[in-house]
Amino acid sequence: MQDAPIAAPTIAEVARLAGVSTATVSRTLAQPDKVKARTRQRVLEAVKATGFVPNAQARNLRLQATRTVILLVRDISNPFYLEIYKGVEEAAIDAGYKVLMGDARDDDERILRYVDMVRERHADGLILMVGRFPAALAERTRLPPIVVALEMLPGLNLPTVKVDNHAAARAAVAHLAKLGHRRIAHIAGPMPDPMSLDRRDGYLAGLADAGIAADPDLIVEGDFGLAAGRAAVRTLDERGVDYTAVFAASDQMAVGAMGELRARGRNVPDDVSVVGFDDIVLAEAVEPQLTTVHQPRREIGQAAMALLIEQLSGRAGHRDLVLPTRLIERASAAPPPNKYGKSG
Repeated sequence: MQDAPIAAPTIAEVARLAGVSTATVSRTLAQPDKVKARTRQRVLEAVKATGFVPNAQARNLRLQATRTVILLVRDISNPFYLEIYKGVEEAAIDAGYKVLMGDARDDDERILRYVDMVRERHADGLILMVGRFPAALAERTRLPPIVVALEMLPGLNLPTVKVDNHAAARAAVAHLAKLGHRRIAHIAGPMPDPMSLDRRDGYLAGLADAGIAADPDLIVEGDFGLAAGRAAVRTLDERGVDYTAVFAASDQMAVGAMGELRARGRNVPDDVSVVGFDDIVLAEAVEPQLTTVHQPRREIGQAAMALLIEQLSGRAGHRDLVLPTRLIERASAAPPPNKYGKSG
């Protein structure tokens, strides 16, 4: 289990590990040619082992702080993150911080660079909203101040703000089943992402609750984006399976699915009902308006920043906060066509 984030390594720790004085460490880093090769090697190995950051800003950390935090997201073009950013910024401004937003692009190297920006004191802390944690980071015994928002990163003992994805997906499927749907397709997020798995498993639990047998052909994997929703409808049709409802693991995929259904001559919700997950602004802008799981995104951002401030002030232990979701019923979900009633 990953240790909770702790204070950055000090020059004294490097000196102890290398078996030299702090003055020798400073001299090695500032004027390596004036230090014996064997001693220099020991010091540099100790620097690497401890993760010590030998720059002026880090050495003067007690006197200097950037008063900046980074919100690192999966995809900066996704409107889902806008309300979360607002929440983070509101809490940050109240505490005297500013917020930068980073784009992970599902790239381990980019994630590493952002973490190292904090480690090297170009920023004070990091709020992670990415579905992965590079192995090179997971192996480190020391991490800078980090809070995880909405994502699940198994094996890491990091403060987290999240929702119950399983229960929320289960409730969405229960709503469709209550309307009378028996053939409910699922557009999942990318696998084996823990968030996607939780929503997929919640979908399966919702089917089981309603006495509906799961059909693997009704599950299609996507990537949370609009294009994935359109592609999922094409895949379902290519498989030749009947379905009267779609539960998508994101609003963007739900809206993409609605567009593809219309392009194929099917009406939403008269022919196929659609339910999403997130309640982004697009859910109310689309026609018909989208039934979806509402996540309290602004509150999530505020809570994540509050946990980060606790870390930065030295008051934090490991904490998990679970915020509530709710199903917003709109016009995209209705009873199925008569031929697909509860007995179908």
